[in-house]
Amino acid sequence: MTPVRPTAPARPTAPGRVTAPARSAAPAPEPAGALDLDKLFAARLHAAKVRPYLATALFALHTVESRRVPTMAVDRYWRCYVSPVFVDRTPVEQLAGVWVHEVSHLLRDHHGRSDRVARERGLTGPGERLRMNIAADCEINDDVYGDGLAEPEGAVRPSSLRLPEGELMEDYLGLFSLGPLTQDLSWLDCGSGADGLERGWELGPDGAYGLSAQERDAVRFRVAHGITGSPGTAPRAWQRWAEEAFHPPQPWRELLGAAVRTAVAGSGAGEDYTYGRPSRRSAGVPGVVLPSLRRRPPRVAVVIDTSGSVSDAELGSALLEVAAISRAVGGRRDLVTVLPCDAAARVVHPLCRAEGIPLVGGGGTDLRTGFARALRTGPRPDVVVVLTDGQTPWPDSRPPCRTVVGLFPRPPVTRAWDEDDPDHAPDDPPDWARVVTLG
Repeated sequence: MTPVRPTAPARPTAPGRVTAPARSAAPAPEPAGALDLDKLFAARLHAAKVRPYLATALFALHTVESRRVPTMAVDRYWRCYVSPVFVDRTPVEQLAGVWVHEVSHLLRDHHGRSDRVARERGLTGPGERLRMNIAADCEINDDVYGDGLAEPEGAVRPSSLRLPEGELMEDYLGLFSLGPLTQDLSWLDCGSGADGLERGWELGPDGAYGLSAQERDAVRFRVAHGITGSPGTAPRAWQRWAEEAFHPPQPWRELLGAAVRTAVAGSGAGEDYTYGRPSRRSAGVPGVVLPSLRRRPPRVAVVIDTSGSVSDAELGSALLEVAAISRAVGGRRDLVTVLPCDAAARVVHPLCRAEGIPLVGGGGTDLRTGFARALRTGPRPDVVVVLTDGQTPWPDSRPPCRTVVGLFPRPPVTRAWDEDDPDHAPDDPPDWARVVTLG
């Protein structure tokens, strides 16, 4: 058993008000009894048998006996804290489900994601961290059980909170608050591995048996490789996770997605008039039917620089950005078109699968032709996204739609190079474009 620090008692609550308990409060005393390691490890073996693609992660966890956790919990360093009483009273089949649940928190980086969400949304206090734990559980539990894996008693499912299935933790956080539906979940504590908040009973970064950052990444990579190497055996949520593990979201990709979302949400983007629903102002003009302004899904045209100065690796990265752009507009691939362009605009491709788009080019660069071709495409796009190294002339006037420019990074000496004019320096993107540096 690990040494623990004294903690503060739980906070009192007003009658009828639902609040989160102090997350460091100690649970009720448990009767003495050694941790049944044989039963615990038999459950882990069963979990690895029914979910073989998670075996590497399951056996990477180091168990720590603790009487201060209600069931089982993990920290961000891949230590698993286990209550002896919980192991004694729980069947092996359900313990296997708990093993998979806890390791899922770590594989899906719920601790890191919770920290980012807390910073971005200004979420503080144990109540918000409890909400993050509940939201993370909803993300895991909607499809993790079945097919030989028993659902543990008391597992939090989205349906129990009247929430849709298939969402991410960040999405669930915006769909519920602490209240009557969550008042029976105040005991829930999966550790800092689920919500990022370090507990008093955890060993911390300097404690024994923790995995280094490199070791944690290696475990995730091996699990992801096992999932992608055996398609069809893992649920769709795990397959999506494995794809992102090989191509993790980068800060610049988030910036690009935010820039696109800002552009399509701006005034005039995706707006049109319709007579299907007359304007309310028609009442003030007898005998005249005025159209109303309606919001329609925004259309995005992506112009990709395929000139000789853009490398094959950057073209491959551009295809990943196209997929990210489609997610930024709600996953509507039918509203995204792709236009390869060097010195001349190429064929406009509808977005079905990004990897199927031929990026033809290799000559000089003049993206003005790409702008002109994109704006001639019917129906006209609401946003034009340009992925380029910046070595191009730009349109003289502002296009009649919003523009986002993703720049492939270039050292100053490279950006100033031109085969005909060594002193040439390309123009910076115009002020009317939102610019994001890629990489």
